[in-house]
Amino acid sequence: MEEILEDYISSEDLKKFEAVYHNHLQDGTVTPREQFDYAWCLIRSKYPTDIRRGVVLLEDLFQSGDATSKRDYMYYLAIGHTKLKDYNRALMLLSKFLSVEPTNRQAQELQKYVKDKMRNEGLMGMAIVGGAALAIGSMVGIGMALARK
Repeated sequence: MEEILEDYISSEDLKKFEAVYHNHLQDGTVTPREQFDYAWCLIRSKYPTDIRRGVVLLEDLFQSGDATSKRDYMYYLAIGHTKLKDYNRALMLLSKFLSVEPTNRQAQELQKYVKDKMRNEGLMGMAIVGGAALAIGSMVGIGMALARK
């Protein structure tokens, strides 16, 4: 799963798809395929701003797509939200996806990956908070000891 999440698009390819999308946008002839291709390129960017733009384009496609397309868009939206570390939204999308297609291996793997990331980052967050509390407690203790002298 990490190979999908760490697959970054080259800036040349992104520029190529961006030019195609914007040319068709100016002409008013953007097809769902062109919008999807550009959105997927943006989601594969290293930059959160690009990823967010890709998510917005996919959400637009999701609103107007048919049932089969919506399932695909939902999966790619989950990838985008995972890359943005919006794990709750990613899990919600994956849950909906798997309710329709429960045996989809890619969605199952992404769901497991997201849950593992949430657990690991939650444990890391608790360790940081615990360490900060210990440091503050030590400083207060030292301050009180010095105040007594």
